[in-house]
Amino acid sequence: MVRGAGRQLLLVPSAVVLVFFFLVPLGLTAVYSFGSTDLLSFETRLGWSLENYASLGRSLYLGTIIRSLVLSVVATVVCAAIAVPLAYFIVEQRRRIQALLLLAVIVPFWTSFVIRTYAWVNILQNKGPLEWLLNTLGVIDGRLNLLYSPAAIGIGIIFSYLPLMVLPVYVALERRDPAVIEAAADLGSHGAGLLWRVVVPLASPGLLAGAVLVGIPAMGEFVIPEILGGGKTLMLGNVIGTQFLVVGDLALGSAMAMCLMLVVLVVLVVTFWAPRRRTT
Repeated sequence: MVRGAGRQLLLVPSAVVLVFFFLVPLGLTAVYSFGSTDLLSFETRLGWSLENYASLGRSLYLGTIIRSLVLSVVATVVCAAIAVPLAYFIVEQRRRIQALLLLAVIVPFWTSFVIRTYAWVNILQNKGPLEWLLNTLGVIDGRLNLLYSPAAIGIGIIFSYLPLMVLPVYVALERRDPAVIEAAADLGSHGAGLLWRVVVPLASPGLLAGAVLVGIPAMGEFVIPEILGGGKTLMLGNVIGTQFLVVGDLALGSAMAMCLMLVVLVVLVVTFWAPRRRTT
């Protein structure tokens, strides 16, 4: 009993951090979301009004929520489409080559997230290297006009979060039984067919974990839309930040934050519930 109590005491620091730095702020945000803010005096009055949540149905906020969902889903799908063949290629190499390739995947994390995002401004801007390359190859004729657009934000999200998809997929494929791949090849499965019918199912645990690691942060992304969107293309994270830091409407900002939290919760439930339903 003493040993068991000692083990339970080890959980106390983590529990304290969880309560005071997660549950308490989340509870305060939920309470504020039902209140109202006077934009003249910036005084927030607590209450139980659903007016803030009803305001999310306006075209301005609803469009931002839909845009955030679309960019998050598209970025997650593209990351998955790149990660599966890349991770499979890494797994098929010798151990030393695997270590070097994994290092190349991880290296971008050694640079500041903000610096990496600003680097894409130079790449995507007009008269930049990407525009020069596409004009040289004859893909476009003239200006690229890609910077400060939803496409630029999507590129930034994919580049920033791709390693978070590659690494879980690599771990899932690294645990595979090589005989399964060999048997599929003997039965005539090669190329894209092998990837889709054999590799993707083997990588499904890593894909689910990667979808959570990429999709949830992308949904609430703030820095990338601010830099690559130039304030022209807003996502939900930017609107929430504006409500808190610029407008001062704590009640509406809290309602938006709770909406984002609800979307994240739904994604997590679906992600972890779907595989269990398959196995039952």
